[in-house]
Amino acid sequence: MIIWHNLLFVVNVVSKTLQSKDMQIDVAIDQLKGLLKFLGNYRENGFAEAMTEAKEVAVQMGIEPMFEEKRIVCRKRHKNDVEEVRQSAEESFRVNYFLFIIDQALSSLNDRFEQFQEYEKVFGFLFDLEKLKSTNDDCLMTYCANLETCLRHGEHSDIDGRNLFSELKVMKDVCSKETRKPIEVLNYLKLMGDCFPNAWTAYRILLTIPVTVAS
Repeated sequence: MIIWHNLLFVVNVVSKTLQSKDMQIDVAIDQLKGLLKFLGNYRENGFAEAMTEAKEVAVQMGIEPMFEEKRIVCRKRHKNDVEEVRQSAEESFRVNYFLFIIDQALSSLNDRFEQFQEYEKVFGFLFDLEKLKSTNDDCLMTYCANLETCLRHGEHSDIDGRNLFSELKVMKDVCSKETRKPIEVLNYLKLMGDCFPNAWTAYRILLTIPVTVAS
């Protein structure tokens, strides 16, 4: 119970943050990175800490804080030679329960984290308008061309990279200082009508990428 409480508490905090209506992918990446770091540290040190806390709770409840059962693990050393290894119930619980849960969580979250990193490679230059403003023309042109390629379906692409480059160069200079987040940029583009068609499409696609946390 102690282990599950510690895990679900931190996952729930991150999950609520990721599910907020104005969540951005760059924030989601930072949140998942922090969660992965926590789980990695918890895998190394969490069991001993949970055991200490569980024993304190058990004593308060009048329960003897110990594992009662033990089991025998048989390992084959040679073809006809079997070595019996006595594994404590506590170690069995650590290996077969605690580590199993943590490794499953790490595997699932790593998959999601890698997915978000792929999104960042494609859409990262649109995450923050301040960063976009500081991007030089050569890099911006490369980002726009890469986005065109990623949004290509056969002979058709959702955007034109060169036109997007031209639109973003103008847009980053005319947007107000208060406009930074993608949703704020999209609202601005909506007010501009058809002036920035490629930027409008790019930001709509960016903002429709689902941001959820793996269960």
